[in-house]
Amino acid sequence: MSKIVVVFHSGYGHTQRMAQSVADGANAELLAIDADGNLPEGGWELLSEADAIIMGSPTYMGSVSWQFKKFADASSKPWFSQQWKDKLFAGFTNSAAMNGDKLSTLNYLFTLAMQHGGVWVGLGMLPSNSKAAQRNDVNYVGSYSGAMAQSPSDAGAHEMLPGDLETARLFGERVATTTARFKA
Repeated sequence: MSKIVVVFHSGYGHTQRMAQSVADGANAELLAIDADGNLPEGGWELLSEADAIIMGSPTYMGSVSWQFKKFADASSKPWFSQQWKDKLFAGFTNSAAMNGDKLSTLNYLFTLAMQHGGVWVGLGMLPSNSKAAQRNDVNYVGSYSGAMAQSPSDAGAHEMLPGDLETARLFGERVATTTARFKA
């Protein structure tokens, strides 16, 4: 069985809900980056043992949160010894605006994965972009690089749309399926 870890930072709970949906789909373990940008005890070892690492961060000011950036900078230690080389990687993000420069965040996560010598897994689903499409449809935000969600700035995490959370769950399933095929 594949070991998949979802490492993420969440500022207001939205990205945590998304992380949980991704983890549910991937049968993955959650690894939260705390408010100070640190992993819990044993976090680095968990990532080292993983077959796939799914990274998540809210989009703040067009990129990852500073807490996620601190984690990324600290990953230079496993980078130096190439501990994560050939692992599968994927990413997800959430922001308040429909665009909100989420693609910049996914590109940051992609670049981090490539620096570690990883293999990227994209979303793998078509966007909901017909005239009949509704905001609660799967992949309504229209991403290919990873999962994206949009949560209004005055909406609590409990108000996230089921379509965005289902997109995240299906994305987790794709990463799990790809990881199993990659390991075979």
